[in-house]
Amino acid sequence: MLDLLRTRLNQGTRTSAFPKEAPEFPERFRGRPAFDASRCGDGCRECARSMPSALIQLGATATIDVGACLFSPEEATMCPDGAVSFTQEFRMASSTRQGLCSMTGEVELARALDDRSRRLFGRSLRLRSVAAGSCNGCESELVALGNVVFDLARFGVQFVASPRHADGIVITGAVSANMSAALRATYDAVPDPRLVIAVGACAINGGPFRGSPEVGHGVPDDLSVDLWVPGCPPHPMTVLDGLLRLLGRIQKDSVGSKPGGSTLGR
Repeated sequence: MLDLLRTRLNQGTRTSAFPKEAPEFPERFRGRPAFDASRCGDGCRECARSMPSALIQLGATATIDVGACLFSPEEATMCPDGAVSFTQEFRMASSTRQGLCSMTGEVELARALDDRSRRLFGRSLRLRSVAAGSCNGCESELVALGNVVFDLARFGVQFVASPRHADGIVITGAVSANMSAALRATYDAVPDPRLVIAVGACAINGGPFRGSPEVGHGVPDDLSVDLWVPGCPPHPMTVLDGLLRLLGRIQKDSVGSKPGGSTLGR
């Protein structure tokens, strides 16, 4: 027992100082994708067709859809000109679906709820998780939010067992045919006003399963989403940052010092 206590004391504080201090990530971490049009050659359409995801959207100009990104190495290496790369930026959650799309990969970060909603919810949230047909990668990251490193509960945010005790639902997965009715029943059981949070590429646009007859394209269009959290799966810090912005606990870019802007995949 004494050895255990001594070891624990030597370990010190394991809980992240976020948001007072920006988190550090290993060099291999793939954060928000970036697109440099000046490096793009004439093969943009070919790259878009060869991508394992719908990361590049083609129109009058090429657009980067961070919500569709699978954060796979192939999405960067597919472009021979190195126009696509991954930064170490973990802040990606947005209040709108369109906020995840831009010509450079920049994201319109989530805004705080309106004053009325914040008065109702206070500084805390109770959330019900709905795994609506996923690989369980996103759920694993949500579980990690409860460990000693991230300690989501210190911010007053907790997952609950019953939707009747919840302020909103967190949806993961592409919404399979078998889970569609369960998702709707859970949504209906949450008392008004209720929040809807879409976590992961599958919930946002169907992810790698998009186009399958067994799944939809993520959260149904008639469910109003309050927070979109991209990733495949999202890092716990990406989820945490989005939730705290939603609650107004983080204002604009006030997160310690800005993470490094180094890029991967070029």
